[in-house]
Amino acid sequence: MQKIDTIAAMREAAAGLRANGRRIALIPTLGALHAGHASLIRLARERGEEVVLSAFVNPLQFGASEDFGKYPRSPAADAALAEREGVAVLFTPTNEEMFPKHFSTAVAEDRVSKPLCGISRPALFRGVLTCWLKLLHIVQPQVLVMGEKDPQQVAVVRKMLADLSLPVEIVAGPTVRDADGLALSARNAYLMPTQREEALAVHQALSRAREMVATGIRSADRIVAEATHIIGQRRRLRIIYIAVVNRDTMEAMREVVPGQCLMAVAFWVDEVRLTDNISL
Repeated sequence: MQKIDTIAAMREAAAGLRANGRRIALIPTLGALHAGHASLIRLARERGEEVVLSAFVNPLQFGASEDFGKYPRSPAADAALAEREGVAVLFTPTNEEMFPKHFSTAVAEDRVSKPLCGISRPALFRGVLTCWLKLLHIVQPQVLVMGEKDPQQVAVVRKMLADLSLPVEIVAGPTVRDADGLALSARNAYLMPTQREEALAVHQALSRAREMVATGIRSADRIVAEATHIIGQRRRLRIIYIAVVNRDTMEAMREVVPGQCLMAVAFWVDEVRLTDNISL
């Protein structure tokens, strides 16, 4: 595995892979790699792709009061996981390399990014798209691998690729959960055991929503009310949003269309912000 921290060296390495007839899959991450990231690497390699994985805590996607400074960083463990899973290139640029002094360009998507996290974290998707478009130009992959753990991010990036006519295929891997049902996230490291136990109510609520749809219930309001009730019984949880939405547009749905909808939730566990979702 090559470890690279400059744009020039990353361009050269990617060009070498393409010159050898290899298809490149890019997996952009914030680092703090876990089993969910490992599953994305395996998904790409099973398709025969050479994996370029970026581990970069992107400052542009954090708001002024968010956790950029304390976001988990584990460069040695990240490198070990990436090498173990067969990553071809681990790209770990510095902030100054990606966004040097006087950097002043941004990319925005003004429809799919607006609801849900777009309301509660207004800097998020502008920051993600600006960083990821730059990564796409540096690496020039054929495939972009993302996790369904962040369905709005998948939808927003898909819309950007379509709008800007970028010839990149998106492959989305399923959410990976711990044995207790909690969706894997770097921010889970913030949770004390009692907080983690409370957070499990969210997966219980999502599972109940799916059960309701399976029995023929289609009213989004009824499903949201039931899920909200389950979460509301835990005193340390505060819902930021909970909605049944179209999985492609993120628009709120009044009636569930099985296979086209998901329930998305963002919530606080005390001062820790987490998200989860489930297909309906």
